[in-house]
Amino acid sequence: MREQRIHLRITQIIQAIMLIELAFAVWEQQWLTAAMTVLILLLTMAPVLMRRRFDVFIPAEFKLLAVGFIFASLFLGEMRGYYTRFWWWDLVLHAASGFLLGIVGFLLVYVLNEKRSLRLHMTPGFVALFAGSFALAIGALWEIFEFGMDQLFGTTMQKPMLGDPSGLTDTMWDLIVDAIGAAVISILGYGYLKVSAGKSFLEQWIAAFIEANPRLFRRNR
Repeated sequence: MREQRIHLRITQIIQAIMLIELAFAVWEQQWLTAAMTVLILLLTMAPVLMRRRFDVFIPAEFKLLAVGFIFASLFLGEMRGYYTRFWWWDLVLHAASGFLLGIVGFLLVYVLNEKRSLRLHMTPGFVALFAGSFALAIGALWEIFEFGMDQLFGTTMQKPMLGDPSGLTDTMWDLIVDAIGAAVISILGYGYLKVSAGKSFLEQWIAAFIEANPRLFRRNR
């Protein structure tokens, strides 16, 4: 309970920072910045909306991870220019996206595997492989989106690197760190399904998600 309160307070602090940014943007009539800030705020509220719309409870750890990633990537990265100020910012966030998407992919296929009505019996290896592939697929689609935005609208979502103004090196490093993050989650997820020792952070988060959403599963671990 104490950890949940801490996670909630951190989330509220992040949202308060963006509300202050929104107020300044409106005051200075920076309407594009204001619109982006509103969009980011709505994204940070997605876990609450999922709870109300689909009756799916998102544990505090997942919510904080998602909100923190959105804040760091869109607000600090794009709006505050951290991608250009810190060369490592993009790589760290892509690694984090590999973690986050790997967890989402793992939980998605795990829920399907546990539903009686679907009668699926996927092996731990397949579930882990799907989680990693899911994260990599979304990462690749994001790189295509970045390329399309740069080509069509003249943005600089693909960050040119020293010696390679085309952005190809940036894209490849993004995919590499995506793969590393996804591989870590796949390995931890496989260990959870095979052993369920509850030692890693992923195993603890999965157990918390299952415990909070028993209707999604035919049994609890």
